[in-house]
Amino acid sequence: MNALRADCASCFGLCCVAPAFTRSADFALDKPAGRPCPNLLTDFRCGIHETLRPQGFPGCTVFDCLGAGQKVAQVTYQGISWREAPKTAEEMFAVFGVMRQLHEILWYLTEAADRAPADDVAATLTDVEKLTHADAKTLMAVDVDELRQRIRPLLARTSENVRAAIRGKKDHRGADLIGARLRKAILRGANLRGAYLIGADLRGADLREADLLGADLRNADVSGADLRDVLFLTQFQLNATQGDRTTTFPDTLTRPTHW
Repeated sequence: MNALRADCASCFGLCCVAPAFTRSADFALDKPAGRPCPNLLTDFRCGIHETLRPQGFPGCTVFDCLGAGQKVAQVTYQGISWREAPKTAEEMFAVFGVMRQLHEILWYLTEAADRAPADDVAATLTDVEKLTHADAKTLMAVDVDELRQRIRPLLARTSENVRAAIRGKKDHRGADLIGARLRKAILRGANLRGAYLIGADLRGADLREADLLGADLRNADVSGADLRDVLFLTQFQLNATQGDRTTTFPDTLTRPTHW
């Protein structure tokens, strides 16, 4: 998973320029897509990186490009930034949006290949990885929605295989669990795909081997929760939660700095 970890030093501050920000609880200002954040320095570092949350930018601390930024910067555009070549800026920002989604797909496929190896998963993983090394024109033409449809059954099968032996597992696919009181809940092997767990109390919950693909975990309290061996949990999902030093999670992820 190392290639799917963000390396900001090898990027061109793409996440600080390409997306739009809306003044909200997540961002302290409005910023249109394609315009650099006023906190972005000339060397592409964030000028307030150490104090993002107290200065009103918690959304920045949640975001994770899964390595897409450095792939666009160093592979697609061969180390030439949008500042050095302004005519590439608009295209580069659009390519970043595509690459970010491709790297998310790579994250899921890589986990699927590790958890329940299968020839079709390995072949699809190879295809998508090859695609991320294509030129900008090819990337702009990618139908990401079609690709997601293609991998959905592969990930579903992986989930079913991994969770097959767990008895009494719950099915909460797409469930509205916003603010739910699930403290110390036994959710081992639960299907929580696409579930809305915004602000849910998951303190001390057992979520081992639960499927969290696409689950919305914003401000969910996972203090003391057991997230070992969960399926398809990404860094940006974990970053969106509130946890503590007793929260356990997969080794492929890193502990959020705000916990």
